[in-house]
Amino acid sequence: MVKIRLTRGGAKKRPFYHIIVTDSRNARDGRNIERLGYYNPIATGNEKRVEIDLDRAKHWIGHGAQMTDKVADLYKQAVKTAAAAA
Repeated sequence: MVKIRLTRGGAKKRPFYHIIVTDSRNARDGRNIERLGYYNPIATGNEKRVEIDLDRAKHWIGHGAQMTDKVADLYKQAVKTAAAAA
């Protein structure tokens, strides 16, 4: 099954996550199909906390990709932000 999930990056005690599309059997930080955006949980000031390519995410969801719970929450935040900016 194709999943849209987080992969961890960043330094020790300073997490940074990429939002990726991957096969569910791959390791968390393993091979991915496509990178859709990022999530920075410790963003401060004017730094963006969540950035997602909404068009590509809709494409993958339309083709049957399943989002994890955390990515679904982040997706909703990104949609709200995009709607407020428009």
